[in-house]
Amino acid sequence: MSSRVFLATFDHEDDLLAATTAVREQGLNIVDAYTPYAVHGLDQAMGLKPSRLTWVCFICGMIGVTGMLWFEHVSASVWWPIDVGGKPWNSLPSDIPVAFEAAILLAGFGSVFALFAVSRLYPGKHPKVSLPRTTDDRFVLVIDETDASFDVQSIELMLTEFNVVGTAEQILNGGHN
Repeated sequence: MSSRVFLATFDHEDDLLAATTAVREQGLNIVDAYTPYAVHGLDQAMGLKPSRLTWVCFICGMIGVTGMLWFEHVSASVWWPIDVGGKPWNSLPSDIPVAFEAAILLAGFGSVFALFAVSRLYPGKHPKVSLPRTTDDRFVLVIDETDASFDVQSIELMLTEFNVVGTAEQILNGGHN
């Protein structure tokens, strides 16, 4: 499936934020925004829902803690009980640092893999929208041309208020990212 998108390029992040808010107020569907660095407030301007990545990180961390505490308890007191310095076999305080490190390790790996899976990033993937200077110093707003009532001239006229540098139309093969 392919879809037509309208690309608006800006020089400054303030223009992008204002244009994004205006486009959303017009009821148009914003596909994405490409920026050379993180722009604070862009997610609210685009109307994006809060990320669920924090929950993935928390769940992976809890799996790491409980799994490591279980492993340390079972290996030290059931599988191979050895008396070291008179401490009990199931000594929880000595197990906490390793369990904490396992939580951090699994939370980090789980977050990265979840981000790659949701973003559909994989080695060798080619970008669908390729505009020069987007990752250097330009800001691009991608608007979905959903139907025949999408008027390019009226959108270009509206965006001139926000110092648009250039506009273009492009066909994305395979649908949205």
